Amino acid sequence: MFQKLQGVEDRFIKLERLLSDPAVMGDRALYQKYIKEHGELNKIVEAYRRYRKVNKDIESSMELLSDNDPEMKAMARDELESLQEKKDEVELELKKLLIPKDPLDDKNVIVEIRAGTGGEEAGLFVGDLFRMYSRYSESRNWDIEVMDSHETGVGGFKEIIVMVHGKGAYSAFKYESGAHRVQRVPATETQGRIHTSAVTVAVLPEAEDVELHIDPSEVKVDVYRAQGPGGQSVNTTDSAVRLTHLPTGTVATCQDQKSQHKNKEKAMKVLRSRVLDAMVQEQNAKRSAERKGQIGSGDRSERIRTYNFPQGRMTDHRIGLTLYRLDSIMQGDIEEVLDSLRTHNQAMVMKNDDAF
Repeated sequence: MFQKLQGVEDRFIKLERLLSDPAVMGDRALYQKYIKEHGELNKIVEAYRRYRKVNKDIESSMELLSDNDPEMKAMARDELESLQEKKDEVELELKKLLIPKDPLDDKNVIVEIRAGTGGEEAGLFVGDLFRMYSRYSESRNWDIEVMDSHETGVGGFKEIIVMVHGKGAYSAFKYESGAHRVQRVPATETQGRIHTSAVTVAVLPEAEDVELHIDPSEVKVDVYRAQGPGGQSVNTTDSAVRLTHLPTGTVATCQDQKSQHKNKEKAMKVLRSRVLDAMVQEQNAKRSAERKGQIGSGDRSERIRTYNFPQGRMTDHRIGLTLYRLDSIMQGDIEEVLDSLRTHNQAMVMKNDDAF
């Protein structure tokens, strides 16, 4: 780990020299590239320098232990205990900072929520999860854009697909993929029986055209009349769009906009992200042995969480986290859940000594 840290500091010092070079300052693109790298290395170098200082202080205190003065020895022992705690804290911080960053973490994210088993109750819970994610995103000052939706007749959704625009959105949402189970008494239940329903969530990083270019000649475009309850343009114009990526068979649809052009544009964003996601899942499958013990971020058949309304309880089964404040969670207060998932995954990575 420390050889790696010395290399990071050497690169940081070199970047400081480069950023004061007139030739680099005159090249805006290169300057921005170096500024970004400098900023990413800054926290690591700052922590590494604190670590070295603590080690020097420990060496000095160790020398004082051989002093003839008993009071000086006692002071040195107390100081060593405090310094060792600091050393352990900084070492843990460095290990976390050295965990390879997911290159997709800063991206916008597409969240697809679909009703599973449970009929109308599952459709209603799709709407509940959509509101939960929306309120959480609003608390982070991220924008929510509905890409496509299919409503049920009772105020729920068969599915709803949204894009969250904000730096770090994928990092926040990536562990939400999977089956979300809800246990509650439906409003239509006259005998107070608890029903169990399921909703699936898929989380895809936004794929930009510069990263994943899709040849228009490989995309089949179908237009049709929008389906759904109400709306002046529903069933009156061929505004809905279905795109099929012929090489992979990936399909994306959109009917939310009155404009066929806007629907096609949104559907293309979803299509591109689904194709990229399929590539990422294939890579993850190849690395599955290396990722043993880490939280999955793509298996949508895995039951990851239960929301039990009679008990006011939410349980994340992957990390054994149970919180008895379901009301606030459904209002978007999910930061504690997301932080716990990230921390667990970091701990699993750090168990792999090869990472350091």
